[in-house]
Amino acid sequence: MKEILALLFALISPIVVFSQKYSNEFLAIGVGARAQGMAGAQTALCNDVTAAYWNPAALSRMESPYQLGGQHAEWFAGIAQYDYLSFGKVLDPERHSVMAVSLIRLGIDNIPYTINLVNADGTVNYDNVTQFSAADYALIGSYARSLKNPAFRIGGNVKVIRRVIGDLGNSWGFGTDLGIHYQKGNWLFGAMGRDITTTFNAWSFSLTDQEKQVFEQTGNAIPESNTEITLPRVEMGAARLFQLSRQMVLKPAIDLVFTTDGQRNVLVSSNGVNMDLRAGAELDYKSLVQARLGVGNFQRIQEDFNPDQKRLVFQPNFGIGLTLVKFQIDYALTNIGNLAQIQYSHIFSIRMNIRQLGRSQNAN
Repeated sequence: MKEILALLFALISPIVVFSQKYSNEFLAIGVGARAQGMAGAQTALCNDVTAAYWNPAALSRMESPYQLGGQHAEWFAGIAQYDYLSFGKVLDPERHSVMAVSLIRLGIDNIPYTINLVNADGTVNYDNVTQFSAADYALIGSYARSLKNPAFRIGGNVKVIRRVIGDLGNSWGFGTDLGIHYQKGNWLFGAMGRDITTTFNAWSFSLTDQEKQVFEQTGNAIPESNTEITLPRVEMGAARLFQLSRQMVLKPAIDLVFTTDGQRNVLVSSNGVNMDLRAGAELDYKSLVQARLGVGNFQRIQEDFNPDQKRLVFQPNFGIGLTLVKFQIDYALTNIGNLAQIQYSHIFSIRMNIRQLGRSQNAN
């Protein structure tokens, strides 16, 4: 049973510790069921507290003086938990300056730690089995405001990252993001530079002699303290508002995501620059009910019976929203019909528009 520990660490290490291509990939999942229902096409369209994640410049489009948002999602039959909480506040309505604080956590909890399951005499003692968690945390501080030309808005993030694998290893990281947003009539444009200064994670490990022995016996490398680097990525988006009637507005949006950290299995793939596509649309009825569709996560996979042939797969998403006075409740079902190589997930999020804290204020 000792091999379970080694297997777990062998699965985590190539992605989390040593690989820089997918460093801090938990921050690429996305937040908010509205965005997930549109496959993440939010760089230009977002206008609430979740913009702190999608494009901090668009945070200045927040529609109430205070907003509180949260999300919960689960993967692999509830094994992995993904949670998000954020708070935004308008600082200066005239300059549309806004600040926000966000917290993201992705974790697998209650992992059995079986290294001491078998005693030295070969007997099994289940009382020796303990549990640990492997979790990633990100604390994000955001600020946005409009420029002299109010059609332009800028914003940025400062991120503190904490990653923990039980008592085996942990890291601290730091990074920054920068965004810009422009609106002309019904057209919206946005650009987001993630990890523009590169984001680092400084890892340290503390394995016991027994744990090191297990790694050696199972042919796994013993991890050493190191620094992991996340290279910048650029996201560019456009959206348009179509007034279909007095009661209905259609909001299509498209995002292009560019990475330069090595070849990825995305829509346009190369050793130098990769490009992925996210597209979605929202139909809003009376600002009360919203229906959403999206498509993203394009990949090329090998055919089962012909490895030389590859086919393009994608992830279709669906979402609905409901506005109840101060509350916005959103739901998203990702990967409709299991067309992609991941299982579908149910995502719920809620946002509260607070128009009065201590004294009344006007939403901008």
